[in-house]
Amino acid sequence: MRNKFLAVFLLAVWLCLAVACQSAQNATPKNSSNEQTYKEIPREIPKETPKNKPKKKKEGEADLLELVKLDDTIKLDIRYARNDNFVGRPVYKEARAFLQRDAAEALVRVHQKLKEQNLGLVIFDGYRPWSVTKLFWDVVPKHQRKFVANPKKGSKHNRGCAVDLSLFDLETGELIKMPSDFDEFNDKASPDYKGGTEKERESRDLLRKMMEAEDFTVNPKEWWHFDYKDWEKYKIFDIAFSEIKE
Repeated sequence: MRNKFLAVFLLAVWLCLAVACQSAQNATPKNSSNEQTYKEIPREIPKETPKNKPKKKKEGEADLLELVKLDDTIKLDIRYARNDNFVGRPVYKEARAFLQRDAAEALVRVHQKLKEQNLGLVIFDGYRPWSVTKLFWDVVPKHQRKFVANPKKGSKHNRGCAVDLSLFDLETGELIKMPSDFDEFNDKASPDYKGGTEKERESRDLLRKMMEAEDFTVNPKEWWHFDYKDWEKYKIFDIAFSEIKE
């Protein structure tokens, strides 16, 4: 009898232990530390943005480029930075030339095409601060004011969309002769002047042809002065060369 009771007791203990083990298994998370599975999480790769990326210029803002930095074979003859100009003294502190981006890039294309004929562009002036235009108006005699811009209206130079230029020989570096000199305020300055030599007129007309092919228009009073298309979209600026940041 005693043995039978002991057997029943042991069976009860075994059953209790079995129930306890089953409960412990049910309480263990499926993804336990021994059975944990890892799911790969796709990550979006951020686009790389340069820290110093320039902001896009709004229409009409100054986006002036220095011409010789686009092509260092362009020749500069900035007389307004010297004494040999109609004012008789320097009006620029630096001998530099700038144009709005589209005009500057078009000018470089003209220069590169001219190289095929062993010629290049020589720049007398590009962007001109408004204060210099006002100075020109004040010092020029009234009968010659048709050759300078009225500061009340501003100049296309003030917008960075006008350039004064000529041709030079790539081998010698000498300027090609034209019917008149730059800033010669008389009838010889007209792009349609019939005087001068045939060679001078051919050179003048070649310059005009090459510039017009890149959307420049010659000034009716000055063979050396060309305006770039859409100039009216730009504001009048009075920024010193030293303040221009490309």
